[in-house]
Amino acid sequence: MSPKSASAELESRIINQPTAMSEDKEPIHIVGETGGASDEFGDINPKKVLTKLDLHIIPVVSVLFLLSFLDRGNIGNARIEGLAESLKMTGPQFNWTLTVFFFTYTLFQVPSNLLLKRLTPSIWLPSIMVAWGTVATLMGLVQNFHGLLAARIFLGAAEAGLFPGVSYYITTWYVREECQFRQAMFSSAAGVAGAFSGLLAFAIAKMDGIGGLEGWRWIFILEGILTVIVACISYFIIYDSPETATFLSNEERVWLVRRLKYQGSKDSGYVVAESDEFQWKYVKDAFSDWQIYLHILAYWGVDCPLYGIALFLPTIIKELGYVSSTAQLLTVPIYVTACAVSVAVSFYSDRCRRRSPFILTGLFVVLVGFIICITASSRDAHGAVYAGIFIATCAMYPTVAGMITWLSNNLAGSYKRSAGMAIQISLGSLSGAAASNFYRQSDSPKFILGHALEIGFVSVGLLAIIALRLNYQSINRKRDAEPVGEYLVEEMSALGDKAPTFRYIL
Repeated sequence: MSPKSASAELESRIINQPTAMSEDKEPIHIVGETGGASDEFGDINPKKVLTKLDLHIIPVVSVLFLLSFLDRGNIGNARIEGLAESLKMTGPQFNWTLTVFFFTYTLFQVPSNLLLKRLTPSIWLPSIMVAWGTVATLMGLVQNFHGLLAARIFLGAAEAGLFPGVSYYITTWYVREECQFRQAMFSSAAGVAGAFSGLLAFAIAKMDGIGGLEGWRWIFILEGILTVIVACISYFIIYDSPETATFLSNEERVWLVRRLKYQGSKDSGYVVAESDEFQWKYVKDAFSDWQIYLHILAYWGVDCPLYGIALFLPTIIKELGYVSSTAQLLTVPIYVTACAVSVAVSFYSDRCRRRSPFILTGLFVVLVGFIICITASSRDAHGAVYAGIFIATCAMYPTVAGMITWLSNNLAGSYKRSAGMAIQISLGSLSGAAASNFYRQSDSPKFILGHALEIGFVSVGLLAIIALRLNYQSINRKRDAEPVGEYLVEEMSALGDKAPTFRYIL
């Protein structure tokens, strides 16, 4: 029996209990515990299965995201190696090359996530990777500002599908209380990219003059070629879904499919499957869901500082009085520490099955970090500025992982979740367009305006998180207090996170 048919047979047994829908499809009251079929999997070792997933899923997508962040952020490293001077660009022109990336990056994320479901991850993710790797390589050959601007526009379109796609892809393998730790391991690749980018740029810049090319050109060319090579390998090592994962046994596949399908109703004590069929209704539901727009505001609160740091950290450190090579190296300890903090915080968030306390704490620490930056800058305390950036960055990474996971935890129905996560990340990424203009050359070396704007965005994020927590808490209490009522099984599944059996994670 195939994994899909075995899974379907199991799900049929779970739903068609004595309380299930009658032949004439009259409305029924859904009862039955979510663990009703636990005896079916007595030989399954959950920890062993999760270890298999962690070894086969997370390392691959982490490498993809590392290269994605490397290719979009290496322009900051190229700048301090002479890019702007070579192309005769002004400060505002350089900022425009950063800004236009986010226009196409935002535009293509929702369509990309829907195509991911249709074309399968093993085809779609490597294909867009080949596209952006090619564009990144060609950035090393541009001759003027307009050429670089056009390349950044195409880079944004090509990279658009990766982060929302992989963030959703993780939810197709792990249940709600397991996602943030894996999201952190995946998104921490951005931190590794930041550290690796500084080291790599430092080394590649030594190629200045080889082949008649400046060092900054070699940064783009070599890192872009690496992306294309890894993309070609990825076609053969990305797994599409639990149903077809060859590294799992047949029984493990069925167990994994079942726990994913019924996770949303677990806290209510009822058995309700998530809908996995495509209907435009679910995409429309995502665009009209109030929680997504509060999540976008919250996401701006941390994504804006994250992009500000990713794009300008080498420049900010250089303006503290360091030469370019030292500035590149001083970014490394910041990113390495941020990765470690992100994984540790996310592990405990999963263990507690709580998101908002960790996100609120993270945003508060980011706020403190930028307050230190702005205070120290006004007093020319360069060491304190570096410390403030260090503190803020270390809090950003676990907070981003928490934001992405929290929304994915509270959207039910695979297509609504796919669209909703893409909406959050795409509209949230517009903050990157804003952040691209925060740290202007005219404001160097103190960058008071940039730090102040980051503080403003973080403050908005804090308010949005508080509003989300209070609303989720109120809805959960109302659903706990009210009877479930009578529904068809299909109706309950179609309701998704609006079903009376669904409980929001706080």
